[in-house]
Amino acid sequence: MTNINDFANKCILTGVKPTGKPHIGNYFGAIKPAVEMGHQAARFNLFIADYHAINFMKDPELLQTEIRDIACIYLAAGLDPKKDYFYRQSDIPEINEITTILYAFTPKGFMNKSHAYKAAVDKNLADNKPNDDGINMGLYTYPTLMAADILSMDTDIVPVGKDQIQHVEIARDIAGAVNAYYDKEILKLPSYITAENVAVLPGIDGRKMSKSYNNVIPIFEEDKIIKKAVYSTVTDSKPIEEPKNPDDVIVYQIYKCLARPEQVAEMADGLKQGKLGYGHIKAMLLDTILEHTKDAKEVYNYYMNHYNEVKGFLEDGASKARPYAQRTLQRLKETLFGNL
Repeated sequence: MTNINDFANKCILTGVKPTGKPHIGNYFGAIKPAVEMGHQAARFNLFIADYHAINFMKDPELLQTEIRDIACIYLAAGLDPKKDYFYRQSDIPEINEITTILYAFTPKGFMNKSHAYKAAVDKNLADNKPNDDGINMGLYTYPTLMAADILSMDTDIVPVGKDQIQHVEIARDIAGAVNAYYDKEILKLPSYITAENVAVLPGIDGRKMSKSYNNVIPIFEEDKIIKKAVYSTVTDSKPIEEPKNPDDVIVYQIYKCLARPEQVAEMADGLKQGKLGYGHIKAMLLDTILEHTKDAKEVYNYYMNHYNEVKGFLEDGASKARPYAQRTLQRLKETLFGNL
């Protein structure tokens, strides 16, 4: 694990699958923190993982829609296309050659213990289906492709959630196997960092905010759609004048992750003193969400309406990132096959 202060002269890399529109939990809990962390590094690689996406999504029109949306969201979150390396995974063909080479050093057991594969098997068992029903080889071997994404770019640090640490550890193990076999450093061993202080926002039903639970507050939809989600947040039937424990109120739990400290204190005090009802605090939450996303939403809408600019950014990003993958592939080929 890497310390957050060790970013000088480092490459930070992160990837995002274009599968489903992010919500405020994704935006404030993962997207914004990743971009801000990347800006502290000497080189920040952010790629759209379209090869990973096709394991689940094979409709080209839908995939293009999702790629467009996620690209514009990251630009709205502050990604700097002039400085950052912003590209589509499929625009770096060397990654696939590197993946093929890495297969020769990847134990099958790594794939068997992959969280994504195990989760798919567990779901099949729960549904009384055969273990591997509907599981394609892309899903099964996806940790090796992810290792290639990381290792191809001479990555130093990968920001991850706790459930994604395994991906970096597998990449390290594969790189270590290559280096050990040839007794020299061919591939840089990456490290990871977890954002310990990043808030996990609850959904409008109190569970973790997740599209799979259908309990999200959207981020860049029309105001009336965001309002409908906010006002659907579950509350009890206590009247305004009855004192309430703020930590038991879902609206407050979301609000304290977004609002300024003095605003959070005001809501907490109002609930404890019986001065604020649920309608009041939902209005406060809505105002805070709209305030925090106003400027970003304008950027998002601009790029959604000028997507040719975004495509240019992605092409430029690939042209900056690809030489790293080319050099990594060349090192591997010269080591494995000699100077043919």
